[in-house]
Amino acid sequence: MDAKIAIFKGKGVRKIIHNNEWWFSIVDVIEVLIDNQRPRKYWADLKVKLIKNEGVTELSDKIGQLKLPAPDGKLRETDCANTETVFRIIQSIPSPKAEPFKRWLAKVGYERIQEIEDPELATKRTRVLYKLKGYSDDWIEKRMRGIAIREELTDEWKNRGAQEQKDYEILTAEISKSAFGVTPSEYKELKGLERENLRDHMDDFELIFTMLSERATTEIHKNEDSKGMPKLKSDAQAGGAIAGSAREQLEKRLGRSIISKANYLPGAKPKIKKP
Repeated sequence: MDAKIAIFKGKGVRKIIHNNEWWFSIVDVIEVLIDNQRPRKYWADLKVKLIKNEGVTELSDKIGQLKLPAPDGKLRETDCANTETVFRIIQSIPSPKAEPFKRWLAKVGYERIQEIEDPELATKRTRVLYKLKGYSDDWIEKRMRGIAIREELTDEWKNRGAQEQKDYEILTAEISKSAFGVTPSEYKELKGLERENLRDHMDDFELIFTMLSERATTEIHKNEDSKGMPKLKSDAQAGGAIAGSAREQLEKRLGRSIISKANYLPGAKPKIKKP
């Protein structure tokens, strides 16, 4: 699962694909709609009110705790709901901001339906977003290819015994440690990132070696018909090591590290340069 941060009126709303539709962080939605410094407390009180006082007994069955990036950059379980349930929650929040937010949610939901019917639309929209953020066409091509390679890898993990999110994080960390010598969280700290997607802040070489490590891991899984976490973990280390060896050889020849502190943080000019 790949979490995203959508922007509404300058505020971030975390969302993630779950059961083939967008699910939104309820706390983030509430923070957008109310002038309150304690959206978590507001949600806790509202949830009790909805379930106990208004007889919305089915609400608890339509809310799931999904892992989303927290301000510290770590993934934490967060109350989330799909568009329909979020609409129901909004109805109980007295706010002049509710109506435009409802229209925004409906638009997001409609776009997701379009993407399911025509997956190419999602790719096109992603390209446009990167272009608007100032990324070069060459970088965008690498990033999009990296997304496809990552999806192929996670499909292999799912079919070979890995449990989603938790096991994926373990396997991804093993690949990263072997390829770059650091875990993803350590890499984000190096680049000064918090909630941002690490790969959106990689330069050309970082993306290339990430793709190599994940493509190699996928091929090892297939070639050896790997099953179960112990074998998948061993393959991840091997796939990462292949990219790590290539990275070290290039660093030796160039006389510098490939691992970069550069990022595309908002408000800053892109620091990423072509090698």
